[in-house]
Amino acid sequence: MRDPDTAKLHLDGHSICLCKDGDIITDDSRGIAPMMKLIAAGTDLRGYSAADLIVGKAAAMLFVKTGIVSVFGKVMSEAALHYLEQHGIPAEYDTLTEKIINRRGTDICPMEKTVAAIDDAEQGYAALKQKIKELKQSSQS
Repeated sequence: MRDPDTAKLHLDGHSICLCKDGDIITDDSRGIAPMMKLIAAGTDLRGYSAADLIVGKAAAMLFVKTGIVSVFGKVMSEAALHYLEQHGIPAEYDTLTEKIINRRGTDICPMEKTVAAIDDAEQGYAALKQKIKELKQSSQS
């Protein structure tokens, strides 16, 4: 079975599944947290295929940064699809949506807002790290 198919198959019950040559990584954290954790841990993801529940531009940037070679999203934003296509990464989805909404359903996802005007994956990653730090600080006050 091809890595993209294996990743999709093992997504069931998880928020993300990454697969390369039989190695399968799953995580149940929400949003971009799984990718942020893997990047922080220095995990080499070059050549992996990803299947994710929700793929917005923020997640797409992290996939590009880490060398993911194909992406499937149960839900994918138009911005994510465009970003992945710009970087030559094949992308599939069940549902294509105009934008990713926050968890309360009241506005655009804060991670999506953070990277909306950024095109460089490294700059996007730095901006996302900063935004997460700010959100954690504001939730503690």
